[in-house]
Amino acid sequence: MFQVPVTFCYGFAGVPNSVRANIMHEFAACGAKHLVLTNTLISMIMADANLAKKLRAEMSDAGLTFVDAHSPFQGVYDPIYPDPAFRPQMIRRQQLCLQICQDMGVDTYTIHVGNDFHYPEIPLQKHIDNICSALDQILPVAEETGVTVGIENIWVRSNVSPILIDIKKKFPTPYLGLCFDSGHAHLMEEGHKFEENAVNDLWRAVGCEPVWQQNILEEMLSDVVNCHLHDNNGQWDNHWLPGAGTIDWKRIIGLLKKAPRLKNIQSEVQLPGDKLSIRAVVEKFNELSEL
Repeated sequence: MFQVPVTFCYGFAGVPNSVRANIMHEFAACGAKHLVLTNTLISMIMADANLAKKLRAEMSDAGLTFVDAHSPFQGVYDPIYPDPAFRPQMIRRQQLCLQICQDMGVDTYTIHVGNDFHYPEIPLQKHIDNICSALDQILPVAEETGVTVGIENIWVRSNVSPILIDIKKKFPTPYLGLCFDSGHAHLMEEGHKFEENAVNDLWRAVGCEPVWQQNILEEMLSDVVNCHLHDNNGQWDNHWLPGAGTIDWKRIIGLLKKAPRLKNIQSEVQLPGDKLSIRAVVEKFNELSEL
């Protein structure tokens, strides 16, 4: 069994209030206890402060809680964002997101540090310096709010696991850790088997060939504070149900059960998904817990 909370991600964009409450009750009826405070929900709260109280009431009525959260991302939300005129705004937004997380009872908050292919003219080291400069200002608020930040491995040169591990070493605070994404790691470990793949596209956009990896979770494990679990076949970032792709789930779950800092396990299976029910996802994660 998992010794940490299991949380479920659902895309609530455009969902009416009454339907949102029904979805929460459906998760509870299927045995779920926790949902993710998604980037969509955080953005909605930032636009309407009254929504936070409404969401807390809906979750309580369904017998659910929020445990982990995902930052809004792309553009001005990403620590890599290079425009000096807008970087102070990015910092303030991230700090506000952490305060929202505290208000909603969230324990861990995942951040995408950002994708360098949007800014190919800027050297990689400058991107890393920008990320670290942003974290210098974001992490004090993480400490104040008691929310642990997890920086997530993707498959872009600027946010693969070696980069994130080096960044973590610069910040000894317990309020920074790593977020392990199983699907993203699988792309870096298996994408080389496909002539066309998600990794090639984004590394070549900055004039580089991919540096393929193996044993990514083993390298990240000591600082993994949360994780996003979903499957693919190594070619594209599909967010399939575990077992629908080629990830070795016995290996992944066995390692995660040994992670010393792990605070929660998240299903990032795409929901709503094509012909995929809430019950099927909850039951699959119950099965994973027994591996």
